[in-house]
Amino acid sequence: MSSPTNPGDYTSLGFKEIITRLDGAVLILTINRPKQRNSWNKTLPWELLKTFEIADKDDRVRVIVVTADPSAPAYCSGADISQGWKLFAEDEKDTEHRDTGGMVSMAIYRCRKITIAAVNGHAAGVGMTAMQLPFDFRFVWESAKLTFPFVRRGIVPEATSTYLLPRLLGHSRATSLLLSGSTLSPTSPLLQPLYHTILPTRTDVLPAALTFAHELATHTSQVSVAYTKGLIQNPGGSIEENHLLDSRGMATLGKSRDAEEGVKSFREKREPKFKDRLGEVEGEWYPWWKTVDVSVKSKSKL
Repeated sequence: MSSPTNPGDYTSLGFKEIITRLDGAVLILTINRPKQRNSWNKTLPWELLKTFEIADKDDRVRVIVVTADPSAPAYCSGADISQGWKLFAEDEKDTEHRDTGGMVSMAIYRCRKITIAAVNGHAAGVGMTAMQLPFDFRFVWESAKLTFPFVRRGIVPEATSTYLLPRLLGHSRATSLLLSGSTLSPTSPLLQPLYHTILPTRTDVLPAALTFAHELATHTSQVSVAYTKGLIQNPGGSIEENHLLDSRGMATLGKSRDAEEGVKSFREKREPKFKDRLGEVEGEWYPWWKTVDVSVKSKSKL
């Protein structure tokens, strides 16, 4: 991982399908395709990938919130299949194809910052998978229509959803959702545990997510967040291995400036002023896990 960066103004990145805005320590990404029901096309995933790549290294950013233009009824209506599935599986060999939904899912999942999906509309397909499952928290409109329709479209669930969904909801719920393709509401027993907060109106979703985001940005250490996400996602293969990992984490962070500030601010009954940066804690031990190289060496779109 590279050293921390300050990319300047996110609005200068020249994106067409998303709007980016830095609100204090919270980066807000808005899908900006209302005329297409905020659907997934060829350009959107690359803009999301680039933004998460930059934000992961930007020390100004503590929390990332993703939402959608509310003038459309959908948060993300899924893939734009007006040209069929060939849009997403081009003339490459099957073994060389890389699902863009999965690439975005992995970028969000591996992001060291807190991530929040503010689902302010209906969601289908990739709007349920890449745009919700890899996030740390999900806020949703109570009346949203939600579906994983893949088996009803003749394809398979994508965006690493068959990895993430059973871990989030359990094997039985994931099987029911993915093999039925049914349309459900967030209050369904099959889906309700997925959501941190369910809001009564669409307009409640983003403000509630932002309030929560700013609270977390103020009161959490970004280094503690990164280590904790690492322990959740890469805990080792046994309880003993996990014990060794969190013991090493306690020993490492227990000597940090943020740990000292956490205790001091608690005693003084004030908001903490965490100053440790992610680039300062990378070394021989962190990250302790190995990742699989999924790149196709003959192609690079970033």
